[in-house]
Amino acid sequence: MSNLKLGVEVISARLKPRDDYGGVNAFVELRFDDQKVKSSTKIDDSSPVWNEKFFFNISETEDLSNLFLEAYVYNKTSSITKSCLGKIRILGTAFLPYSEAVGWPYPLEKEKWSMFSFAAASGGELALKVFVTDNPSPKVPNVIPPTPNKIPSKTTHRVHNIPKTEKSKSSPRGDQKPSQPQPSEPQRPQPPPVMESSRFQEPRFGSLIPTTMGFNPNPPDYSIKQTNPVLGGGRRARPSAHDLVEPMEFLFIKIVKARDLPRMDKTGSLDPYIEVKLGNFTAKTKHFEKNQNPVWNEVFAFSKSDQQSNVLDVIVMDKDVIKDDFVGLIQFDLNEIPTRVAPDSPLAPEWYRVNHERGGDVMLAVWFGTQADEAFSDATYSDALNAVNKSSLRSKVYHSPRLWYLRVNVIEAQDLVIVPDRFPNPSVKIKLGIQVVRTKPSHSLNPRWNEEFTLVAAEPFEDLIISIEDRVAVNREETLGEVHIPFGSISRRIDDNRTVPDQWFSLKSENQRRVRFATTRLHLNVCLEGGYHVLDESTYYSSDFRPSMKELLSHKQPSIGVLELGILRIEGLSLSQETGKKETVDAYCVAKYGTKWVRTRTITNCFNPRFNEQYTWEVYEPATVITIGVFDNNQLNGSNKGDGKIGKIRVRISTLESGRIYTNSYPLLVLRPSGVKKMGELHLAIRFSCSSYIQMLVQYWKPLLPKMHYARPLKVVQQEILRQHAVNLVAARLSRAEPPLRKEVVEYISDSNSHFWSMRKSRANLFRLSSVFSCLLGTGEWFQDICRWKKPLASTAIHVVYFVLVCSPEMILPVMCFCLFMVAVWNYRLRPRQPPHMDTRISFADNIHPEELNEEFDTFPYSSQDPGIVKMRYERLRSIASRAQTVVGDIAGQGERVHALLSWRDPRATSMFMVLCFVSSVVLYVVPFKVFVLLTGLYIMRHPRFRGKTPPGLVNFFRRLPAKTDCML
Repeated sequence: MSNLKLGVEVISARLKPRDDYGGVNAFVELRFDDQKVKSSTKIDDSSPVWNEKFFFNISETEDLSNLFLEAYVYNKTSSITKSCLGKIRILGTAFLPYSEAVGWPYPLEKEKWSMFSFAAASGGELALKVFVTDNPSPKVPNVIPPTPNKIPSKTTHRVHNIPKTEKSKSSPRGDQKPSQPQPSEPQRPQPPPVMESSRFQEPRFGSLIPTTMGFNPNPPDYSIKQTNPVLGGGRRARPSAHDLVEPMEFLFIKIVKARDLPRMDKTGSLDPYIEVKLGNFTAKTKHFEKNQNPVWNEVFAFSKSDQQSNVLDVIVMDKDVIKDDFVGLIQFDLNEIPTRVAPDSPLAPEWYRVNHERGGDVMLAVWFGTQADEAFSDATYSDALNAVNKSSLRSKVYHSPRLWYLRVNVIEAQDLVIVPDRFPNPSVKIKLGIQVVRTKPSHSLNPRWNEEFTLVAAEPFEDLIISIEDRVAVNREETLGEVHIPFGSISRRIDDNRTVPDQWFSLKSENQRRVRFATTRLHLNVCLEGGYHVLDESTYYSSDFRPSMKELLSHKQPSIGVLELGILRIEGLSLSQETGKKETVDAYCVAKYGTKWVRTRTITNCFNPRFNEQYTWEVYEPATVITIGVFDNNQLNGSNKGDGKIGKIRVRISTLESGRIYTNSYPLLVLRPSGVKKMGELHLAIRFSCSSYIQMLVQYWKPLLPKMHYARPLKVVQQEILRQHAVNLVAARLSRAEPPLRKEVVEYISDSNSHFWSMRKSRANLFRLSSVFSCLLGTGEWFQDICRWKKPLASTAIHVVYFVLVCSPEMILPVMCFCLFMVAVWNYRLRPRQPPHMDTRISFADNIHPEELNEEFDTFPYSSQDPGIVKMRYERLRSIASRAQTVVGDIAGQGERVHALLSWRDPRATSMFMVLCFVSSVVLYVVPFKVFVLLTGLYIMRHPRFRGKTPPGLVNFFRRLPAKTDCML
C-alpha cells in the first residue's frame, strides 16, 4: 500500500434548493476508492462555508489515473432522509501535488438529465481543492483504509459504508470549529478536468445556461434578518397608536400669524418674515409684502439630536433689498417648554409681544412631541431647511382614483355626408383622455362596424369624445362630426344580467358651411362596468381585488382585519444610479396597499435615515401583497430629473400570523446592467390583526376576482393593455398632488414593466417549472428503483402494500388523504419563520451574464444596440426556440400516435389494436377486476431477473405507430 494520500478540502458552495422550504441543510459526501466520508451539516444556509479537509488512502499509485473522486451535495431534510442537490466527478488525471493545487468552483450536475437541458447546471457550485500529498495535516483525521479483499478492480469501483466509528472520526461535528484553510497558492489558468458526464457544453450563442461570473466564497448576504427594536418606547411607555415604531422626540414651533407689526422702512411699509433659530439651525417662513398682519400657518420641527442650545429664538424680520431689518425677538427656554403626548389635544397657540417699544404680536405655539403628533406631517424639519422645494420633503397619504372599465360598442352610422366625387372611407375614433382607439375603415355612407372597445376611466370623469373621420389622403383625415358624451348620462351595471340599451347620438360638425350634419347619427352602446376590478397591478402580487362599484364594496366584502406597518429606518444606503453628481442620498419610502399610498418624509444628506412612521390599512383579502419602495429624492433643488430607485420589497398578507409583530431587516436589491446590487437594509415592523378569523377562512373559498371577471372574462392581452392604461391614469392623477407622487415611482411600485421579455426571467421561470415537477420525477425514479429491486426490503414492502390496496380498494383514497395529512404535519417544523422575500437565486440574478443584463435593460421597442449584437441575440433566441420547437413536436407526435390507433392510417397496426381490444374485453369480462389489477402491478414490479434488456412489446408497438411529422415540409 502506498503512503500517498489524496487530500480534499471542501471550501464552500453556492446552492439552489429544489424545494421551497427556505434554507438548505447542506453537507458534502466524498467518495474515493471504496472510501466515503461526510462533512459537517450547515443548517439553513444556501451559501455554506466549510473549510474542512479530508484525506483518503491511495491503494495503488499506478492505478491512480483510473480512479475518480465523487462529491455529492445533499440537503438533510430530516434525521433519516436527504435529497441530492447535485454531484461532481473528478478524474484521477486531474490530481495535482499540494504546491500546484488551487481551490476551484465546480458546477454541480443533477443526477438525472432534465428535458430543459439548460437547467441541468442550475444546481449551483461546489468549491473544492484536490491534491496528492505524503504528509497530511495531523489536525485532520485520516480515513481508515479498506481491507484488502474490499479493494476494487481497475474497472469497477464500488462504494461501501464505513463503520460508525470510522465515520465519526472522519466527519467533524457541526458545532466544532472548522480547520483553518491553508495559504492560497497562485491560481492556475484552467480548472481541473472533470468527467465528460459532468461537463455542460455551452451552446453556440452563450447565456443559454447559467454562467458563473466568478466564484466568491463569501457572497453578499441577501437574506432577511430578525431585529429587536424597542417599539413604542418599551413596556413602561404609555400605550399609543404608534406602537410599531421607535419614539423620536421633536421640538415643534407652529407660527400662526401676526398682528399690528411696527413699520420699519422710511416709506412706512413692512415685508415681514420670521426666523426660528436653535443653535446652528435656522428656519425661515415665507415673507409678505406690505403686510402688517400676515398669516403663515407654518410648522417647524427640530430633532432632539439637533438641539445644540438651550434657548429658542423667534425673530421677526423685515425683508429689504440691501439688508433685512430687525423687528422684534421672542425667546424660549427649552427647559420650560411643555411636552405633549398624543392623543392629547393640540396645544393652543398664544400671542407673544414682539417689540415692547413699538408693539406687535405673534401668535405661535411651542412644544415637545413625537412623530405621533398631528403636526408631524406638515412640518419642515431641521435637516431640510436649505431645500428649495420644501413641499417634496413632507410625508403624505394619497388615494388612487376609483377606476372603471368603459365598454363602447360602435354599431353603425347613418346618413354620412361626404364631399361629392370622393370614395367614402370613414372610421370611428374614440378618445378618453390619452386613450385613443379606432374602428376599421368602412366604404359606405351607412357604415356598419359592430366593434367593441374597452377603456379605463377614472373619477372624476372626463368627457368621452367620439368622432367619425374620413381618410382623404395617406396622412390626412377629415372629421365629419363628433359628439361629447358626459359620464353622467352613461349607464352603469353591476353584473351581466342587466342589458344596457343602445342609443343614437347626433353628430355635430365644426364646419357648418361646408356640409350639414343635422341628420347624421351614430349608433352606440356605452356602459360603465362596475362589477370588474380594474387591475393596475399584476394579479400575482396585487393589493386589492374589490370591484369598482361602491355598493358592492360595502355589502359583499367586509373587512377581515387591519394591517399596520412601521417604517423604522434604513441602514447602509448606497447612491442610486439616477443620482448623477450627487454625493449623498435624500431617501424617502412609499408604501402601497389597496387604493391607499403613503409617503414618508424625506431625510436629506443621510446614508442611515431614521423614519419611525406608522401607517394603517384595512384588509379585505388575505391573498394580497403590500409593496414598500425606497427612492432618492431629486426634486429638492427644483430639478426635473426623476427620483432614483433604491429598492422595494413585497410582503404577502397570508404569510403573516394574526397578532404577531414581525420585526425584520429586508435587503434592498436593485438589478442594474452591471448586476444585482444591495443598496441597503430596510427595517420594518409589521402586524396583521384579524377581526374575524371565521370570515377570513371563508374568504379562502370565495372567488378571488369579482363575478364579472368570470361571467365576461377579458382576454389576457387585453388585460395587459388595460393595466398599462390604468397605471398611466393613476400616475397622472397622483402627480397632481402636493407633493406629487411622480410617474416613475408609481410605475416602479406597480411593476408596470414586468411583462417585458428577459432571458433571465425566462430561464428562472423554466427552472421554477422543473422544480415543481421534480417531485414527480423523484417519485418516478423511486418507483424505478422499486421495480429494479435495488432495495429488496423496500420492494417487498411495496408489494405487500399494493396487495392490500388492491384487495381493499375502498382504502385507497383514505390512505392517500391521510398520507398528505402526515406530510403536512411532518413539514410543519420546516415552515418559514419569516415572510418570504425576493430571492436572487430563484430570480437568476446573482450569476447572470452581463450580455443578458444588457439585453434586459435595452430600450423597447427600438433597440439602442449595434445591429451585430441585435442579430446575435436573435440567433440565440432562435436556438432556444428550436429546442422548444423540438419538445413541442415530440409531444405532438406522441398524441398523433395515440390518434393513429383507430384512424386506420396504418391498417396493420389498427387491425392488431382491434384484435387486442376485443381479446382484452373478453379477458376483462371473465377475469375479476381486482385480479387483473393485481397481476398487472406485479408484472410491472417484477424482479430484474424476469426482465429483458429490450423495451416491452407494447412500447415497441406504440413507437412504430405513424405520426404526422413525415407530412411536414
